[in-house]
Amino acid sequence: MHHKCINRKITAGGASTRARGRVYPTAALLRPNDSTDKRRIDMATKKKSPMRAEKSTGNVFADLGLPHSEQELLKAKLTLQIYRLIKKRDLKQAEAGKILGIKQPHVSALMRNRSGGFSVERLMDFLTALGQDVQISVRPARKDKDHGEVSVVA
Repeated sequence: MHHKCINRKITAGGASTRARGRVYPTAALLRPNDSTDKRRIDMATKKKSPMRAEKSTGNVFADLGLPHSEQELLKAKLTLQIYRLIKKRDLKQAEAGKILGIKQPHVSALMRNRSGGFSVERLMDFLTALGQDVQISVRPARKDKDHGEVSVVA
């Protein structure tokens, strides 16, 4: 993994030092001391600050503020089903590609939950090619919601 080197002044405990050529990968900003310590580490001061928890909407894509979050969640759920079927049948990626009508690198992307290049319709086609029935049902939204939602039930 390639990390960008930085050259900046770091102050820790009142003393100043230069961090010339040190590597600070982004992941290091959230490095906990152990499995129970989930506080952020400020790389400049090496001090811990509390992490702020926010209640999830149940859709990580919406929580991140991404566009088309409902569609992205649906694609992720469909991709998970495809992944499970391929693993359950112990198919090699090339074999799965023949069944799905796509090349092995595209199967590899699906197996890593990279469904971005495929539409919801195409993912449903993959499921039917794997011998699954895909059922779409439309019903009124719950009264406590101002809009409907799309779900995958397996």
